[in-house]
Amino acid sequence: MDDLDSSKLDDRDYILEKVKENGKLLDFASDRLKNDREIVLEAVKNNGEALEFASDKLKKDREIVFESVSKVGWTYCYAGENLLEDKELLLEGMKKSGQIFYFTSKKLRDDKDVVLAAIEAKPIIMKYASKRLRSDKEVGLAVMNKNKKCFSYLEPNLQQDEDILNIKNAE
Repeated sequence: MDDLDSSKLDDRDYILEKVKENGKLLDFASDRLKNDREIVLEAVKNNGEALEFASDKLKKDREIVFESVSKVGWTYCYAGENLLEDKELLLEGMKKSGQIFYFTSKKLRDDKDVVLAAIEAKPIIMKYASKRLRSDKEVGLAVMNKNKKCFSYLEPNLQQDEDILNIKNAE
């Protein structure tokens, strides 16, 4: 907060200039300005982590969330519920952090493309995939080729599959 004049936390022009220099200063802006689309977008452009400090309304704004998630990924956890089924947004964020799969909708946990991307980024995230995909041989082979420790997250039918067992037991 040393970078801010505390008497100007509700001054739009002042805060806009400050978040262009350091997006995380959005944290100290007035609630009114945390709900100002231009200010929040500039803050997130400067530092994707600034999404944390945006108003709930602007956490539902796809452009703002996409700007943040494409930079740091993990900020997907702040996305509004309306965006949790946005496959493009999720896939973009997973390029930075596979962990965000944890926050996605049940629908996307049952999307093969999404699950394969999640496994590529962070194999252990397999445990959050739908039961149907934890039974899918292609998905099972993909995760086992990335990390044999994920065997326990596979459904019983795959745990008995010869190809899966060959990967598991290979030196």
